[in-house]
Amino acid sequence: MTITQLLACTALATAALAASAQAPAVRFAGIMELSGGGATPGTNFNNGVKLAVKEINAAGGILGRPIDYQPVDTQTNPGVAKGLAQKAVDDGAYVVLGPVHSGSMLVTMSETQRAGVTNFTGGEAAAITQKGNPYVFRSSFTQLTSMPKVARYIKDSVKAKTVAVMYTNNDYGKGGHDAMLKALEAEGIKVAVDVATEPGQIDFSAAVLKVNQAGADALFLYTLEEESARALRELRKQGYARPIIGETTAVSQKTIELAGDAANGMLGHVGLTVDAPEPRIKAFDEKFQREYKYKSDHNGLKGYISVYVVKAMTEKIGKFDSRALSEALHGAKISAAQHPGVLMDVSFDRNGDLDRESFLIRIDQGKQRVVATLPAMSAK
Repeated sequence: MTITQLLACTALATAALAASAQAPAVRFAGIMELSGGGATPGTNFNNGVKLAVKEINAAGGILGRPIDYQPVDTQTNPGVAKGLAQKAVDDGAYVVLGPVHSGSMLVTMSETQRAGVTNFTGGEAAAITQKGNPYVFRSSFTQLTSMPKVARYIKDSVKAKTVAVMYTNNDYGKGGHDAMLKALEAEGIKVAVDVATEPGQIDFSAAVLKVNQAGADALFLYTLEEESARALRELRKQGYARPIIGETTAVSQKTIELAGDAANGMLGHVGLTVDAPEPRIKAFDEKFQREYKYKSDHNGLKGYISVYVVKAMTEKIGKFDSRALSEALHGAKISAAQHPGVLMDVSFDRNGDLDRESFLIRIDQGKQRVVATLPAMSAK
């Protein structure tokens, strides 16, 4: 081989390596609540996504391609969210992550369905996956899965025969409220008073007075983070001393930070918590705190896991085809031993609802203390 030929071969090899190194990025769109009333869950979910993207890109991407993640702010406005979802799919997003609020998700998911784009949501409203959209997948339990677990705990562990219910009057709150009333009825527990509150409500004195006057054995609190903190402070102010049981948002890290000592003693069921006694989750907690200088709530975990679920299933199908990705996700079982980024074994049913272990926690000295690990529903 002549020097000229050798140089030509070297140039071709260098060009091939360069082309490989410059593989086109795959676009992940984030439709996130980064301001407005949903800024707390939206920012946490978004930061979880960014952490996963950073790790995956540092390790070579997915099928050799880096992720181009582009989050945009819905301002917690469903109309804005719908327009952003239209733009995301028109711009060729492989996957859409968010919105986190159920009300926004219910109006945006028709856009991802129109384009056949896989869409993960942090929203818990049961209606999201009851509409038969084959491209929607949850990163958290549906209310129809969570509420029977909570009602059973209220009956068997709290030993309550009557319950006061306080909930947020929006799509998220009404969905959980309706599911909880059915679950309480199934357990033979009477609802002593049913109190609706508004998103962003500041004054909880009248709502708490109704709860106190009802004299129920316990209170089920199903409100968003900021509202939960205000309700807890008012409950303590008015001397409420009976058990308070919540679900994920009412016992979240943000609620704890905002409520201070008023959160201590509260009980709750959570699908995810950074305080879970799981090595992979503890490692996530440490990485998240190093990256963002604060402790994540469940939404950070949901965002992080969603990206790793997409990675695992994309590598399984061996191509970037969003319709094929959705088809593969229905009925999928993903092992955390094989795909550590999903943190816990997870499966998806035909509706896009997930199943995995969950946790019962108690707030103690400003921290979530796991008191029980509940098996996946499919394990029973």
